[in-house]
Amino acid sequence: MNDESYMRMALSLARRGLGRTAPNPAVGCVLVKDGRIVGRGWTQPCGRPHAEAVALAQARDAAQGATAYVTLEPCAHHGVTPPCAEALIAAGIRRCVIACSDPDPRTAGKGIMALSSAGIETVTRVCEDEARALNAGFFSRIERQRPWVTLKLATSLDGCIATAAGESQWITGEAARQHAHLLRAQHDAILTGIGTVLADDPQLTCRLPGMEDRSPIRIVLDSQLRLPEHSALVRSALRTPLWVMTKASASAALERAGVRIFLLPELIPATVLSALASEGVTRLLVEAGPRVSTSFYESEMVDEICWYRAPLVIGAGGKQAVQPFAQPLRALSHWHVIREAILGTDRVLWLQP
Repeated sequence: MNDESYMRMALSLARRGLGRTAPNPAVGCVLVKDGRIVGRGWTQPCGRPHAEAVALAQARDAAQGATAYVTLEPCAHHGVTPPCAEALIAAGIRRCVIACSDPDPRTAGKGIMALSSAGIETVTRVCEDEARALNAGFFSRIERQRPWVTLKLATSLDGCIATAAGESQWITGEAARQHAHLLRAQHDAILTGIGTVLADDPQLTCRLPGMEDRSPIRIVLDSQLRLPEHSALVRSALRTPLWVMTKASASAALERAGVRIFLLPELIPATVLSALASEGVTRLLVEAGPRVSTSFYESEMVDEICWYRAPLVIGAGGKQAVQPFAQPLRALSHWHVIREAILGTDRVLWLQP
């Protein structure tokens, strides 16, 4: 096997941490010696321990003389745990293959420099694009001071999320809905508007068997603080974090129920995303009604669209997933399908601008 093959193993391990490591990146590490994998690891929940530490603990003495495949430059700063670059050096690895450099200014090249200075052969930029895409949220928070935003849509072929009478359960089939729960588990937080909460009383959790603990932070945009105390979101706030962003005064009753309230001057996407970035959120899933979805889209704050399409047409009067735009045709953004899949009778497309 070559460097790319082992790095793709490390990337596969890193994906296991998506949605669980914020504000840290999701990193994977594979240790190889004499053609045999002697250790492997990925970043654990809440970002500790790091992938390298997990792999080294598994390899123990076998790490001496091994090659380490790491999806992100090993950290070089002292935090809750010692620097991973120092741990790899102390373990006696012979070679380190790194997918991409760390944009965090506390590391940013220092990890690579430490390894090279210790006499370790260091190879970089192996599967770099794949590694950057996997940790797009971490890079976005560091470089743009906002989370990576995925807009989730589930519509009919003609772009509707409900009939004229408001009926919406269920447009997509069981396979698509299960996939959407997995999508939730891969994000740090999920955002919706108070209109959706009042209309549907959603839970916004991951309810796949065995993955209930992977539910993201639930966020509600609620300018007038109308969130009902008896809603499913509030009733579960002590089990799964619930944040409410509002312009109104705080509510003692909601806070007693476990709700965290953010008072913001305005509930526009830029302000909301800045507040979330300051709280360590790197990957945000927007799963909302037309008004909120459109506000993020028109603000050019959507990095990716995950679009579930059911093979049916709702027709005239159906509720559209997004509101009409005022721009002329030539001013509208063009999106490209980067991958797609069939889920039962439905299709899911991932698009980026």
